[in-house]
Amino acid sequence: MLDLSEEEALSAEHLDSQMQKAQEQLLQLKRQQELIEKQKRELEELSRRQEELERGRTEMTDKLTRSLVVLERETYNAQKRLEQLRATRESFGQHLELIEAIDPKNWDSADLHKELSRALSTVDDARTEYAEQRSRLQATDQNAGEASLPDAVGDSYSVNGGRSFSQWLQIGIALTLPLIIFGVIALAVFFWMASR
Repeated sequence: MLDLSEEEALSAEHLDSQMQKAQEQLLQLKRQQELIEKQKRELEELSRRQEELERGRTEMTDKLTRSLVVLERETYNAQKRLEQLRATRESFGQHLELIEAIDPKNWDSADLHKELSRALSTVDDARTEYAEQRSRLQATDQNAGEASLPDAVGDSYSVNGGRSFSQWLQIGIALTLPLIIFGVIALAVFFWMASR
């Protein structure tokens, strides 16, 4: 009987130690599970951040590449415009010197017609160059309204009085309408007299 109770006691102790070992193993497994879950969260966060980095890199590479192309084109256009402005400025300066050099007081009265023709030719050349350069500048300038040059033909040289074709057409009709009405009446009277 004593043997049985000792065996039962040993068996109970053995079961207790087995149970305690199992609990320790379970606790250890729980710690390992928590550690693995923590590592998993860290890896997921790392993966998310790497994806964010790749998206950001791709987006900014695309934007910066396209921006560099636009800036290169703008730089080229600006340099071209600057060269055009310098050439125009030089041309205007030369024409201004020629016009300022015209001094009718020093002209010889015998060569008055010749001197006057030469001076008018100089002014016309300047006007033509001014109109050409103004047109070129306005054609290349996106913001021509900001700082555009004055019109090449001033009020004193205006050929058409600053009116458009349709305005001149209306003026012409208004001036000739009385003549047209008088002609129609005269023809009607003529045919009426001829029919009698």
